[in-house]
Amino acid sequence: MLTFGGILLAMFLGALDQTIVSTALPRIVADLHGLDRFTWVATAYLVASTALVPIYGKLADMYSRRTIEVVAVSVFLLGSGLCGLAGKFGTLPLLGDGMTQLIVFRAVQGLGGAGLFAMAFIIIANLFPPAERGRYQGYTGAVFGTSSVLGPLLGGFLTDRGGGLIPGVEGWRLVFYVNLPLGLVALWFILKYMPPLRPRTAPKSFDFVSALLLVSGLGPLVAALQLNRAQYGWTAPLTLGLLGGALGALALFVGRSLRHENPILNFSLFKNKVFRTANAALFLLGGAFLGVIIFEPLFMVNVLGESATRAGVSLIPLSLGVVTGSLLAGQMVSRYGHYKRWMLAGISLLLVGLSLLATMPPTVQYYQVLIYLAVCGLGLGPTMPLYTLAVQNATAPQLMGQATSASQFSRQIGGALAASALGAVLSLTLAHALPAQAARAPRQTIAAARPVAATGAPSPAVRNAFAKAIGRVYLLNIFLVVGGLITTLFIPELPLRKSNDGPPAE
Repeated sequence: MLTFGGILLAMFLGALDQTIVSTALPRIVADLHGLDRFTWVATAYLVASTALVPIYGKLADMYSRRTIEVVAVSVFLLGSGLCGLAGKFGTLPLLGDGMTQLIVFRAVQGLGGAGLFAMAFIIIANLFPPAERGRYQGYTGAVFGTSSVLGPLLGGFLTDRGGGLIPGVEGWRLVFYVNLPLGLVALWFILKYMPPLRPRTAPKSFDFVSALLLVSGLGPLVAALQLNRAQYGWTAPLTLGLLGGALGALALFVGRSLRHENPILNFSLFKNKVFRTANAALFLLGGAFLGVIIFEPLFMVNVLGESATRAGVSLIPLSLGVVTGSLLAGQMVSRYGHYKRWMLAGISLLLVGLSLLATMPPTVQYYQVLIYLAVCGLGLGPTMPLYTLAVQNATAPQLMGQATSASQFSRQIGGALAASALGAVLSLTLAHALPAQAARAPRQTIAAARPVAATGAPSPAVRNAFAKAIGRVYLLNIFLVVGGLITTLFIPELPLRKSNDGPPAE
C-alpha cells in the first residue's frame, strides 16, 4: 500500500501538470514575451508525453519497473525545475530566449510525464491480481478527477498571489516548482518501499531503431493535430509535411516490428479480441472526454456570458462525477465481477448527459449545466479503470507493459484526433453563423483548453451562433460515444483472474 501511495502521488503530479499550467499561461506569455508561441508550451508537453507512452510500456516488460518509475519521476522533476528557471538568465546559447527555453523544458517534462501515467497502471497490475485490481485502479480515476479540479484553482492562486511567497520568484514559476517537494516525497516512497518488480524472463536487446521510428512518427502526428487551423489548414504544406512524415515513419515502424524478435509493440496482441475491442472503445471515448473538457467552458463564456473563472469552476461537477464513478465502478467490479455491465452502464449514463448538453438552449441556467456535467462525469468515471483492467486480465504477464501502455496511448491519441476534428466543426459552424471578424473561435489545445475572459456580455447573435456550434459539437460527441458503446458490446466478458502468476483469462 505504501508503494501504491507513492505511485498515485507521482501520477497526481502528471495529471496536475496538465491543468495547472493553463491558468498561468497568460502571465507567462506576458513575462517572457512569447505570445506568438504560447500554444507550443502545451504542444511540446503533449507531443513528448504521447510519443513516449509505448516505449515506457516496452521498457517495463524488459527491466525493473521500479527503475523505470524512478527514471520517469526524476526526468519529470528535472523538467519541472528547468521550466521554473526559463528566462531567468536571459537568452542562452542554443536554447534561445525565455519562451523557447520554456518550450524545450516542457518537452523534457513531458518525457517524464509519459511514464507517470503509463507506469502507474503497469505497476498496479503487478501489485494486485485482476479480481482485486478494480478497486485500486478506481483510485487512479479519482486522482485524475481531483487534479482536474485542483489544477486550475492552484495555478490561478500561485500565479496571482504566489509572488510574495519566495522573494524574487514570480508566482507563475511556483506552478512548476510546486512539483519538486511532492515529487521528492513520491520518489522517496518508491525508492524505500517499492519492490524491484523485475521481468519474469531475461531481457533481450532493446530496439532503438524502432523507438526512433515510433517517436519520429508520433511526434509529428500529434504536432500536426495541434496546429492552429486559422494559420495552417489541413492542406497547408506544413500540415501535409508533418502528416506525410508521420505516416512514413509509422509505416517503417510497423514493418520493422513485424520482423524484429523483440518489438516495442508486439503485434500479436491484436489477435486478442479483448485487446482490439477495448482499445478501439478507449480511442472513441477518449475523444468524447476531451470534447466536454474543451468546449463546455466556451459555452459558458460565449453563450451564458460567464467569466473565465466561473467557466473553469463549472468543470468541478464533471471532475467530481468522474471521481465518484471511477471509485464506485472499481469497488463494484472487485466485489461482484462482471466488468462489462459497469462499462455499459457508464456509457449509457454518459449518453444521457451528452444529450442534455447537446440540446441546451442559449437560455439554459448555470446550475442546469452543472447538473448535466455531473451526469457526464458519472458516466465517464468507469471508463478510467475498467477498460485497462479488461485488457490486463486477458494479457500474458510478459506483455503486460506493452498492453497497458497501448491502452493509455489509445485514449490519448483518440482525444487528440477528436479535439482537432471537433474544433474544426466549431470553427466552420461559426464561420457560417457570424461575420468573418467575429468567427474566430478561441484557439484551444489539449492541455491549455481554457476560455479567454469575456470582454462583456455576448450579443444575441454571438450567443445563438455559439449555442448552435457547440450543440453540433456535442452531437458529434454523441456519435463517438455510440461508437464506443457498440464496440464495448463486442468485448468478451472473461472471468477475473485471482492471481498474477497464471495465464491470461480465456
